[in-house]
Amino acid sequence: MLNVIGAGFPRTGTSSMKAALERLGFGPCYHMFEILARPDRVDRWLPAIEGRALDWNHVLEGYRSAMDWPASHFWREQAEAYPEAKVILTVRDPVRWHASMQTLISEGPRTLAIGDLPPAAAEIMGAMRRLSPLLDLIGRAAFGPEFAMARDMPPVEVATEFFDLHTETVRRTIAPERLLVFDVREGWEPLCAFLGAEVPDEPFPHLNDADAIKVMMARLTTEGVVSTPFSGG
Repeated sequence: MLNVIGAGFPRTGTSSMKAALERLGFGPCYHMFEILARPDRVDRWLPAIEGRALDWNHVLEGYRSAMDWPASHFWREQAEAYPEAKVILTVRDPVRWHASMQTLISEGPRTLAIGDLPPAAAEIMGAMRRLSPLLDLIGRAAFGPEFAMARDMPPVEVATEFFDLHTETVRRTIAPERLLVFDVREGWEPLCAFLGAEVPDEPFPHLNDADAIKVMMARLTTEGVVSTPFSGG
């Protein structure tokens, strides 16, 4: 059962948040990297492509928190399904976020060739093909009807307007006592105060998604090894 619901867009520190939440005892935390590491989980999301409601106890079985797409797109549904769960909206400078999202689209799983791939890479490519209609639906809901994961991000001035609108929508929808709007640069203190957790005696984790994706794609295509920031690979 979820205790923490992520409502932030990708590239707003969601990997750092996954590591932080797991350190605080709110793990495991669902993240897109979970799908890349376990492609069989893709099929749990596919009913949403046809507009069907998802069974959250099945989709997120075994997880206490969730961050990043596809999970964070469904923050409203999860907030209703788990009324006792708290909601964290991760934010960052919108212009830097836009550049980071462009990197995600340019250097993410779409870079995997369709040709001769190691088995692990082929499995992930197949899973992402099955998931791509849902990611396109999520992207159109977030960034407008012209969006597709196979294309670039909208221009910065357009995308940042959508970013600000999303932030305001979450603020308007979730009760203030249930919501933390959080920039990972703020560190442990506001997060721990919100969750009622003790502040760890160690630095807040700051994981670089862009570097992690580059390494993962390189190792997938050359070695057939799935490597995420959380696997020790």
